[in-house]
Amino acid sequence: MRFLVGGYTADAEGSATGIALLDAGSPDDALAGGVLRGAGDAVAVTGSPSWITPHPTLDVVYAALEGAGTVQAFRRVGPERLAALGVAVPAGDAVCHVAVSPDGAFLVASCWGDGRVVRMRLDAAGLPSRPVESAAPVDPHGSAGTQALTAAASGGTEEVIDLAAAARALREAAGAEFAHLVPEHDRDEVPHPATPEQPSAETARTPHAHQARFLPRGLVATTDMGYDTVRLWSVTADGLRHRQDVVLPRGSGPRHTVWHPSGHLYVVTELSHEVFALAPDVTGAWRIVAGTSLGAGILPDDTAAELAMSHDAETLYAGVRGTDTIAVLRVHGGGEALSPVALVEADVRWPRHHLVVRDTLLVAGQHSDDVVSRPLDPRTGIPGRVRHRASVASPSCLVPLG
Repeated sequence: MRFLVGGYTADAEGSATGIALLDAGSPDDALAGGVLRGAGDAVAVTGSPSWITPHPTLDVVYAALEGAGTVQAFRRVGPERLAALGVAVPAGDAVCHVAVSPDGAFLVASCWGDGRVVRMRLDAAGLPSRPVESAAPVDPHGSAGTQALTAAASGGTEEVIDLAAAARALREAAGAEFAHLVPEHDRDEVPHPATPEQPSAETARTPHAHQARFLPRGLVATTDMGYDTVRLWSVTADGLRHRQDVVLPRGSGPRHTVWHPSGHLYVVTELSHEVFALAPDVTGAWRIVAGTSLGAGILPDDTAAELAMSHDAETLYAGVRGTDTIAVLRVHGGGEALSPVALVEADVRWPRHHLVVRDTLLVAGQHSDDVVSRPLDPRTGIPGRVRHRASVASPSCLVPLG
């Protein structure tokens, strides 16, 4: 098989010089277990093409140029070459992910630096239009965000209650003798000493959009690492309409997701090293229905990265940077239960991204400048020893080139 490899260029202290090519066995092989070989650049580009994704029907791919804050389209001009299609379109600060709608009508870009989620229409040739910015997020764990939790969850149909203001008014009315009985909903407005779990002020928390995922029935899910939310949107003629925020624990850092055939959305959290399962209830409102840690052996300063699923949808794989491991988790029941199975060495430094291709796990080591392939045990799903390794500069994203 042949793969495109996104990476970090000199602007982000990386050594990539563009979007690279990687072969696993013969380019015509259906499996990815063959010898890995770097095949140079499909196209030279600066600005750190850290994430790339293909158009569903056109010979076009899109790159999030994270360092440049833009999205660039590329068209295939041969089996091994890409060429820029149009000009790069500004998206936002540190745009780190691009997802294309299943019908190829538009793309959604997520920006880590400023938290923006933007939609760009795609014309018949695959050219993206100017971005339409979606509704800005609100921190649900801050004093301002506490006021709007139920409004976001209900699509804006419920009255928003300012709990902080209500607490202050009740305390004043109660007087000094009974003020201590009033719930301290305004406590987040008082600065307090910083700890690793708690910033010294709410202004220290900033939004960091990280990924978009297209779900059935016209929904789009985006993650916000900074505000610990999974945001749900519906597609409209004018852009994305915000429908609901699912709030995860403070400081968890939701990063990437996978969609399970059971109808569950699994979310890996970069900072708390967990996977949560989300699903809609009978009213259509999304909720957290399960969660588990990635397992023992992960250190507090580690950061989780990619989440991928096995071909039979029974196993999840989460990359962990720092200890440089791959966490293996089992899916139980109807998809509503998860449990850790194993934590194995990634055999690369800083496993930024990994990809399941049938019986093989490909892992990109951003700091070791390589990609490795590992067979997956057909019974347990646990990755075996490294089968092949190829040198690739600062790899951050692996995409099969059809």
